[in-house]
Order: sequence, then structure tokens, then C-alpha cells
Amino acid sequence: MGYIREPKGVDFVVDPKPLTEKDRGIISEIIAYYKATGRKKRIAVRNRTAGTIKKQKAKH
Repeated sequence: MGYIREPKGVDFVVDPKPLTEKDRGIISEIIAYYKATGRKKRIAVRNRTAGTIKKQKAKH
């Protein structure tokens, strides 16, 4: 795997996106569910283009 070369005068900086308290709560809930049951929890995924919510199956 090679490196990505930066164009002259441009710096690529990758910073983590800060999580909101709501996101942290959801992640904690998912981890607690997994620890308690050993299964992945199904979550609702928002479709960015249409703004609708659909269920996503957990992959095992």
C-alpha cells in the first residue's frame, strides 16, 4: 500500500469527529447490549439522501 502525496501547499489533516452526548449514549447502549447478550444490536440507520429511517440487519 502506498502513500497519498500531498499537493504542494496543501496539508491533509485527519481529526476525529467529536461525539455528542446522544451519540455517546447510543454507543454505550450498544456495547452494554453486546456484553449482556453476546449479539449485535439492530440499529436504525438514517438514509442521508431521503431523510428516512430503515432497519439494518446485524451481520454475524
